[in-house]
Amino acid sequence: MAKKVKNPASKLMIGLAFSCISVILNSGIANQISLAKSTNSQKCNIFAYVTDTDQQGLNVRSGASTNNTIIGQIPIKETVQIISAAGNWVQITNASDGFKGTGWVSVPKLGLTTRGYGTNGVNFYVNTSQQSQKVGRIPANTAVKLLGCQGDWAQVEYQGVKGWLTRKDQCGAALTSCS
Repeated sequence: MAKKVKNPASKLMIGLAFSCISVILNSGIANQISLAKSTNSQKCNIFAYVTDTDQQGLNVRSGASTNNTIIGQIPIKETVQIISAAGNWVQITNASDGFKGTGWVSVPKLGLTTRGYGTNGVNFYVNTSQQSQKVGRIPANTAVKLLGCQGDWAQVEYQGVKGWLTRKDQCGAALTSCS
């Protein structure tokens, strides 16, 4: 059986606590706090190109969420430098055209291709080390799905297999083979 609170100050404090919790939950602040805590940002230094076919261009946002403000757009096939990754979002800078500055974009809207032009392809690995197990080989000049990055390594998917590509095997420009 619950005890009744007799002290008016205690009643007021309990009421205020419930009001604050309600405001936090209903305003979306809880989602932003949760996102901030759950996303460990990884520093990156790779290049990718825009694959989003929206006529307006790829939306660049002020933060790593669709809840953040759109601060610009980048046209399809333009190259961006990725400087950080957090979950399904990457922080970009140095767009070759369109948006100037730094902002966040959704990873699935970016791509890259393999280098290895004139070879039988490039290896990709279980983790960010060439000493790790190779998970496969990707033909030269082949588009791959970008999943994320860490340092100068790109996490990619090719024919359903996920792995990591070294910087020397990445081509972040859509309009050239990077050979």
